[in-house]
Amino acid sequence: MGAEPVKDLRSESARLYERALEMLPGGVSRNTVLRKPHPLYADHAAGCRVTDIEGVEHIDFANNMASLIHGHAHPAVVAAVTEQLQKGTAFSEATEVEVRYAEHLLSRNTAFEKLRFVNSGTEGAMGALKASRAFTGRPKIAKVEGAYHGQYDYAEVSQTATPENWGPVDTPCSVPVADGTPPAALADVVVIPFNDTERALTILDKHKGELACVLLDLMPHRVGLRPANPSFVTAMREWTAADGALLVLDEVITFRCEFGGAQTWYDVTPDLSVLGKLIGGGFPAGAIVGRAEVMDVMNPLAEHVRFPHSGTFSANPITMTAGLTTMELYDAAAVQHVNILATRAREGIEAAIRSTGIRACVTGGGSLFRVHFKATAPTNYREAFATPEEGRQLRLLLDHLFDEGQLMINTCTAAVSTVMGESEIDTLVAAMESGFGKIRNAA
Repeated sequence: MGAEPVKDLRSESARLYERALEMLPGGVSRNTVLRKPHPLYADHAAGCRVTDIEGVEHIDFANNMASLIHGHAHPAVVAAVTEQLQKGTAFSEATEVEVRYAEHLLSRNTAFEKLRFVNSGTEGAMGALKASRAFTGRPKIAKVEGAYHGQYDYAEVSQTATPENWGPVDTPCSVPVADGTPPAALADVVVIPFNDTERALTILDKHKGELACVLLDLMPHRVGLRPANPSFVTAMREWTAADGALLVLDEVITFRCEFGGAQTWYDVTPDLSVLGKLIGGGFPAGAIVGRAEVMDVMNPLAEHVRFPHSGTFSANPITMTAGLTTMELYDAAAVQHVNILATRAREGIEAAIRSTGIRACVTGGGSLFRVHFKATAPTNYREAFATPEEGRQLRLLLDHLFDEGQLMINTCTAAVSTVMGESEIDTLVAAMESGFGKIRNAA
């Protein structure tokens, strides 16, 4: 993370961070909360506003890394979880709410035939890759350069690649994230460029008969938060079907974009999908969902169980209750509401870019959007990779937005929640415009 942040000892947050540094590496348990001179420490939140322990309120466009679709402490979710808490938090027995929630999620997309609940998006991606291997009997996977799919050795390959190590565009290198990643894991991951059909197919053709699956996020955040081209998605579906590999769609973030997920933007049917974030209703959750024949590799009643799968907290009744309540509230009208607000934000930011003459653009889809300090919207990870100057401008904008009372994901990405309205969007756009003006004048 670079040099240790300078600490402001005048605030309660700074004093708390001093204590945290003694016990936690870097003073945190997740790097995304770090900011200079110290992290924010939340005290309470309601709706789309969060108040820190210093008593400062911000409009929350981060929504816990896009996981809170109804904002904070939604009364219906609080009431349902409170009732369940009085009955128990976790059992060695199954619960009815797991069945009810599974029925609901399966009803949202005809591609969803069976599912298994897990405890995070990382766990869901890991399970989907293992299920793909079990079903096909093949060891390798293919994934998009720069795409984030959690912390599994295979899923995380090349998510932090840089110009110094990412290799030629025609043959991208499999770059480890963590020191000590086994070379064998890297050898079993084929890296393809996003939205570059010709190059991707040429790379995949070199591994015919070897791939268990192609793992694809339809609008990968770290790749630039730009929707996949329909021709690219169709090509991945056609290639996997012809080869006998599976197509696995990571919808951990993008499931919020439509009632049945971002995959409904495309004329394809995946073999498996991975869900997470908003489906937990504010609690840790994930799911592996898809074609029944593939999902049945996890069937414990089979004569030969190809992928034994379990988890102590999988489908715990607290998460199931919060998730079901949340997703029942996130009906077609609610999806339309947040998507319209995000469109208003993207159009407003684009107008602010034009009016200030700043070199920037905005990407996104559904209820998500991201600002880049680039003249045109990037189409892949290498184009989205920020130069040092772009990174400096991004930090200036994020600090300005924070000072103006807006909380953003640290890539200057926003996730709209249902409890927002036009006033919150227009406030953010105004703060963006004044921030662009500051950066332009400073330059």
